[in-house]
Amino acid sequence: MHRLLPFVFNLASFTGLLCLLAAQSAHPAREGEPPWDPVATFSILGHDPETGEVGGAVQSRVFSVGNGVLWAEADVGVVATQAVVDVSYGPKSLALLRGGLSPERIVKKVWEDDSDPRPQDWSKQGRQFAVMNAKGEVAAFTGSKAPDWAGHKIGKSCSAQGNILAGAAVVERMVEAFEKTTGHLSLRLLAALEAGQAAGGDKRGMQSAAMLIVKKNGGVWLNNDVVVRLQVDDNPEPIKELRRLVEKSPTGRPRRR
Repeated sequence: MHRLLPFVFNLASFTGLLCLLAAQSAHPAREGEPPWDPVATFSILGHDPETGEVGGAVQSRVFSVGNGVLWAEADVGVVATQAVVDVSYGPKSLALLRGGLSPERIVKKVWEDDSDPRPQDWSKQGRQFAVMNAKGEVAAFTGSKAPDWAGHKIGKSCSAQGNILAGAAVVERMVEAFEKTTGHLSLRLLAALEAGQAAGGDKRGMQSAAMLIVKKNGGVWLNNDVVVRLQVDDNPEPIKELRRLVEKSPTGRPRRR
């Protein structure tokens, strides 16, 4: 019988641990605190009228920022959803783009249709998102409760947006860099991220970055609309690593003659 005692004790301890974890899951945050960290980040959406490519790039001080921020579909458009984020804004916006709605109408409709299920700790007033169609027309929204500093700036064939930033200069420099940089869309998006970081970027630092570019049949192999899909999930210099990947990809290398 005494040989069973350690097993009984360990089983009881394990059961207690499960109960504790269940209790914590039922109460993920203290009252008044958000259940998750906002996706505090800066992103750029861009369109190349010469190639028809559309895409976006993003950097943040969160793990794997590319997981849920960028959404794109060839001949449809691209979406960035961040801050006090509702990830469903991405597929909902793409569906409305498919239906022919303008980015301006989509931004208004998606936000107004948000039922705001957790206003006490995850308010829709803190959402931030941008929508661009396949022609490069774009609209953006920054809620009044998006983590400070938060805002967006629309430029020629681009939109820069961010929250928990060093200031307005971040999005302003991003637009300037996108408009002035030449070459493939991936290099222009990358230049925008680098300019945003040089202007102060995310006040908390850097951790992850991502890029997504699409065009109908624009990817390698057959029936592939993905020109670029890159993620740097955890790196002390994610933008630098993203540049390495872009330059290693077919879009970043000189064309063979």
